Amino acid sequence: MKNLEIAAVGDLHCTPTSQGKLQGLFNTIAERAEVVLLCGDLTDNGTVEEARVLAGELGKVIRVPMLGVLGNHDYETGHETEVKQILCEAGIKMMDGDATVISGVGFVGVKGFAGGFGRRMLEPWGEPAIKGFVQEAVNESLKLESALAKLRGGPRVVLMHYSPIEATVVGEPQELFPFLGCSRLEEPLNRHGVDLVFHGHAHYGALEGKTREGVPVFNVAAPLLRRLRPDEPPVRFYSLSLDGAETNVDLP
Repeated sequence: MKNLEIAAVGDLHCTPTSQGKLQGLFNTIAERAEVVLLCGDLTDNGTVEEARVLAGELGKVIRVPMLGVLGNHDYETGHETEVKQILCEAGIKMMDGDATVISGVGFVGVKGFAGGFGRRMLEPWGEPAIKGFVQEAVNESLKLESALAKLRGGPRVVLMHYSPIEATVVGEPQELFPFLGCSRLEEPLNRHGVDLVFHGHAHYGALEGKTREGVPVFNVAAPLLRRLRPDEPPVRFYSLSLDGAETNVDLP
């Protein structure tokens, strides 16, 4: 059976001085991957200059489909619209509640948000600021739900920045858990039978875990991969068995 070779990485934190420093990683990805997933914090401070450096570096070597989501760092200076546009012009399909099908595999991308996990998840009670914070996580989960509902058959892969489960943030200080992801993102994954999830953000978390329904979740933050797998490139490769028509379509 044919497989789809996926490369997933997040938290590249590209800076103006990153030019040339990512070429080794991108060359390795180009040699092996048929689809590249970029899981947020692609820039360090969300500047136009950083986005242009990253776009130039990626565009030199990678010729396969690239899908990406923004992370919290990409919003830092308020230029996220320009950052997204630059990356789109470099050939990256930037996703924000979107769905696309590549070689029979449905891909969905959202940024996600914070809020905590399980019984410790923040609830919308009290001051308006708390309610607004929780509503942001709800909105992201609704984007995820809506995009997954558009897919019909075949494997389903989700990329996001924040974690949908606690297991892949374990290793971080517990005080930071509420800011590293939210269980609200987990519900749509279980409900729609997602096959794989990739996220970043938790630089000191764990490499992998599973949702309550057994969906594999991989933390692909580059700093984490460098620290825990120092002898390997800081990217997660995954060979996914194909099940479905060989079609590439964007879904409305």
